[in-house]
Amino acid sequence: MIDELAVRARGVIKSYGAVHALRGVDLDIRRGECVALLGPNGAGKTTMTEILEGFRIRNQGEVTVLGVDPEHGNLQWKARLGMVLQSSADLKELSVAEAVRHFAQIYPHPANVDEVIEVVGLHEKRNTYVRKLSGGQRRRLDVALGIIGQPELLFLDEPTTGFDPEARRQFWTLIEGLKAKGVTILLTTHYLDEADRLADRVAIIAAGVVLADRTPSSLRADAMRTATVNWVEGGVARSEQTEHPTALMRELMARFEDEVPELSVVRPSLEDVYLHLTGEASERERDAAPADGAVTSAEVAS
Repeated sequence: MIDELAVRARGVIKSYGAVHALRGVDLDIRRGECVALLGPNGAGKTTMTEILEGFRIRNQGEVTVLGVDPEHGNLQWKARLGMVLQSSADLKELSVAEAVRHFAQIYPHPANVDEVIEVVGLHEKRNTYVRKLSGGQRRRLDVALGIIGQPELLFLDEPTTGFDPEARRQFWTLIEGLKAKGVTILLTTHYLDEADRLADRVAIIAAGVVLADRTPSSLRADAMRTATVNWVEGGVARSEQTEHPTALMRELMARFEDEVPELSVVRPSLEDVYLHLTGEASERERDAAPADGAVTSAEVAS
């Protein structure tokens, strides 16, 4: 089982004084799997990701990434990783081809520059200066720089923030192509539809704790067990949550001579599950909040 894991984390704690940014996080990512790490700002997503990347030192816990403790990863290990960060290198005075070629020189076994440019959909822009690219095209270049080293594990940090809907879907197709080639992916995102489309599993984190680690379909299936039935009776809007909406609707139809006014049945979405879990975590965090003026975990866990 361990040999199948690209990432294995157990009991990871990261503290800043008395404040815990991570409070004992467990996370597994199998080779070839895409896992989406979801959570509100300040949840601990970036802290956890930077520990896995080797950029931040944990206080406690065990972590292996591609079989190596990130705290002791050498250049050969780092060459097996790819990263698409929220902010990218300043390459505006280079052309697309020059930028990709420059980064290719860093890696011992880089992919073919022209093939990578083709894969990310920038072939027609290969001689265009980076400063002249659109936002979506620039993000495609970021991916090209992240995969030019032929990584076994790719970190994607909110890769489609600011994209219009069409650009986001084009980007998803690109990532699905990488998944098909066996690249392991850790995706952090605020978009639930993005996680639903791309991820094999979703790990929801809040206040430094993993609240759920399931497949998107499993999370939805649990949510679908309950439904909210809405209607109007006596001029008053009514609403009831139930695991048996059909039975409730039969009861309502028996009470009304005609149509049930404004009858609707709403089942929770993946976003509803996410908001419910993170909302409960936020309430627990507020209950345990320090005195006024103290530093909170939300201020250090982003």
